[in-house]
Amino acid sequence: MKVILLQDVKGTGKKDEIIEVSDGFARNCLFKKKLAVEATSTEINAINNKKKAESYHKQEEIKAWMDVANKLRNKEITCKVKCGENGKVFGSINSKEISDELKALGFDIDKKKILLKDPLKSLGLYEVELKFLPEVTTKIKVKVESL
Repeated sequence: MKVILLQDVKGTGKKDEIIEVSDGFARNCLFKKKLAVEATSTEINAINNKKKAESYHKQEEIKAWMDVANKLRNKEITCKVKCGENGKVFGSINSKEISDELKALGFDIDKKKILLKDPLKSLGLYEVELKFLPEVTTKIKVKVESL
């Protein structure tokens, strides 16, 4: 019997998959626990339409992040920090400060999307990677200056 899984079933399949199972397993386990429904033509069409819609929305999201990435590519932002003699920085610049500077430029980017190995603890120009989605990344330049 062909069924459409409504949830992930360990050892059987993942949500929205159309699989072939024995009649007894379908009736006695999957249907009773509401883990699956019978794969009729209307159910199959509904699943296919849902998958197409999800794919379309994912592509639109990728396009939107690509536009942002292209606008930010090689853009330079400046972060000011207190310094002592010999260029010794008091504190450091982390992803929160970089995110705040980007917001000042009009880009609302979450600090979790800014990839810093370590906080920036000295003056200079640094290249920082922004990862919006696994397939959409860009780099910006962060200039750390003294106040």
